[in-house]
Amino acid sequence: MRNRHRAIGAALLSTVLLMSACSSDGDDASDITTTAAAATTTTAAAENTTTTAAAEDTTTTTASAGGIERPAACDADSPFVAVALPNLTNPYYVAMKRGFEEAGAEAGFEIEVQIANDDDAAQLAQVEAMLQKDPCALAFNGVKSEPAAAIVKAANEAGVPVFTVNVIVSDEAMQDQDAHIVQYLGADNKAGGRQMAELVLTDFGADADLKIGFVTEPDEQPTVIRDEGFEEAIAADANAEVVAKVDGNVKPDDSLQVTTEMLQGNPDINVIFANTGPGTYGALQALQILEKDDVTLYGFCASEEPLMDQYAGCVAQEPEDYGRRVIEQIDLWLGGATPEPEVLRPLKIFVTGDTPAPGEVG
Repeated sequence: MRNRHRAIGAALLSTVLLMSACSSDGDDASDITTTAAAATTTTAAAENTTTTAAAEDTTTTTASAGGIERPAACDADSPFVAVALPNLTNPYYVAMKRGFEEAGAEAGFEIEVQIANDDDAAQLAQVEAMLQKDPCALAFNGVKSEPAAAIVKAANEAGVPVFTVNVIVSDEAMQDQDAHIVQYLGADNKAGGRQMAELVLTDFGADADLKIGFVTEPDEQPTVIRDEGFEEAIAADANAEVVAKVDGNVKPDDSLQVTTEMLQGNPDINVIFANTGPGTYGALQALQILEKDDVTLYGFCASEEPLMDQYAGCVAQEPEDYGRRVIEQIDLWLGGATPEPEVLRPLKIFVTGDTPAPGEVG
């Protein structure tokens, strides 16, 4: 299909050149006058003009697709799409990687996935190396929101469109670097936080005395937005109070440690909200180790962890689907569609007695 588009384009270009050389009437009168004047010059000059025009056309490396500059690499038989992910220790990214690879193969793309092991500098170096291979597009899940802007800027300077997923790149950092993305695709994070707060109020009562602790990640915009959604909804209860927030660093072991410390320092906590899957898993372990039966956990779903009385509710993203959808968005853009700047996906809610399926994670 992509070869056929190039053949049609070449044929149209040949027709236009022929018409401009042979026609003496039409709408583009000024172009025709210029052509006629050029014909009166010497043969050598005409040949030089033709050669110069051809050289200029050859140096053109981009064209417009959906209102966005399209790298020439997108016209390859199997366009190369570079994918950058933070880690594979989180089941979330294992599922996302699978979505990118399977959907990419189905769409006829060549996919390369680089894993940064949660190192911002390593991720920048990985992306810079992939940019040397002339990708058609970059699909990008940054390690952290602010450092990710430097990666977006590197892709912009290489003329490669950037499609981001899950982790939101800091708007302020991008403005500082004059960087821009084509699209963000991810969960409706604020809605997810609200869903959990509303479930807490349903379970405890609209005016319950609630002392709430957060297991969060302050350096990633999606988690900050989840916290905002929870706090906005829980404010409906005048007796609800967030008494502590700790940084679980989106890692189970870190979340176990900081949740333990938070509970020891705040023995009146009776509700925990953990805004990532690894955070939820670590918080649940802490509750079990400390035998804190009087504390109820809500959060973004831990991978395949059954919900029970103490772990009473969670919302799940579908990262494999996100990877697939980013590839779909790139493919639609190559077909001439204009991507939406933001695509927010709903989350699934689980309650006591449920178990999220593989790939349904926070």
